[in-house]
Amino acid sequence: MLINRRVFCTSAATAALATTVLATGLLPTFSGKAWAQEKFSTEELMKAEALPDLWLGNDKAPVTIIEYASMTCPHCAHFTDNTFPELKKKYIDTGKARYVLREFPLDSVAAGAFMLARCASDMSGNGTGPGPKDAGKYYALVESLFRRQGEWAVEKPIPPLQTIAKQAGFTDASFNACLTNQKLLDDIEKVRQRALDKFKVH
Repeated sequence: MLINRRVFCTSAATAALATTVLATGLLPTFSGKAWAQEKFSTEELMKAEALPDLWLGNDKAPVTIIEYASMTCPHCAHFTDNTFPELKKKYIDTGKARYVLREFPLDSVAAGAFMLARCASDMSGNGTGPGPKDAGKYYALVESLFRRQGEWAVEKPIPPLQTIAKQAGFTDASFNACLTNQKLLDDIEKVRQRALDKFKVH
């Protein structure tokens, strides 16, 4: 059994992330719209993405919950802070479900935040390496970024993002390398575009 939870956000930060790569305007800003639930085949939904799925819980759990979210979405942050802990306690930690978060950035700042989470998960340090990924580090940084969204989803996001990233173990060099990784940005955009095209996430 597969549950696809799609997150629709009605607002997002519109500040541009001040790095060379993220200033390219690759990611447009969308306004949120609620769409009727549609049915998609499990096979199609679980096909490999441009980035590997990172999940919490037992990979053999009978239910998979997939969430598409944006790091600058206040509703997504509210869900993570207020609803997700109980979901995790009752279903993920007990082996009843596994949870997958897929990147659906609504703007360049959200893309940058997801890039940092991907880099945190990658033991090779750049978010795109073929080596093992640490889902725990990914979700720990995602949760921290959602919890502190008001600090960094602002007009000048780089300084607060850098502060949070350093607390997660980044150096100045690894922070800058992550946010200027064009392949990682392109892959996040492919995940978002597939969600738009195949699953009508908006």
